Amino acid sequence: MAFTSILRKTANSLAPLAIRLTRVQRSYHSCIFTALNHGLQSQHPTVNRFYPNTLHFSTAVDSQKSASDESLLRVIESEIQCAEESDEYDQAEGTPSEFPFKIEDTPGLQTITLTREYDGELIKVNVHMPDLVTGEGEADDDDDDDTEKPSKSNVPLVVNVSKKGCPSLEFNCTAYPDEITIDSLSVRNPNSEDELAYEGPDFYDLDENLQKAFHKYLEIRGIKPSTTNYLHEYMINKDGREYILWLKNIKKFIEE
Repeated sequence: MAFTSILRKTANSLAPLAIRLTRVQRSYHSCIFTALNHGLQSQHPTVNRFYPNTLHFSTAVDSQKSASDESLLRVIESEIQCAEESDEYDQAEGTPSEFPFKIEDTPGLQTITLTREYDGELIKVNVHMPDLVTGEGEADDDDDDDTEKPSKSNVPLVVNVSKKGCPSLEFNCTAYPDEITIDSLSVRNPNSEDELAYEGPDFYDLDENLQKAFHKYLEIRGIKPSTTNYLHEYMINKDGREYILWLKNIKKFIEE
């Protein structure tokens, strides 16, 4: 009897605790559900407020970019057409029959290379873009006797003359209309085209007869006014072609 009474009292004391635990658990689940539901509801106004604006901003940027690109393409196409119609783009007349060199012209490069063999020698000439002088300001220069005369248009040349097993001679020249000057003369190591064996003195410090002899040395190897005058026109035309190629490459990039 006493044992039964104890069990009944214990059961009675545990029942309220179980009820309270159940209520707490239900309350916990209810709080989670409420929090989740509130979180989901609170996200909707954010999406509604900001997402359409972001989409509108992105669309506006894309529209501005497209309009800017189309405007740039129109300007580039107009410039290409203008360059192709200009006199500078006209192809030079055929290579003169007496022109002694083979021309290597690679599109995209600012130089061309001339090569020829002469009496066991290999002659290689790197021809750079011309330095053009329009003659503006000549009238002002004429009024002042102490002022140097304006420079003439010219084409820079690097002439290398080599023989097997020997050092090569490298002349840095400037070709003017009907005139060629030698700016420097160096001796290069035969084992390396990039290594100078001897740079040499200032060319204009050499004896005048020695200077004339070197000019004659180049002339009989094809470096003479008839050659460089043709190169002057050729490089002007190449400059125009390279400019158009540059524009077309930019146009292609924008279109893709």
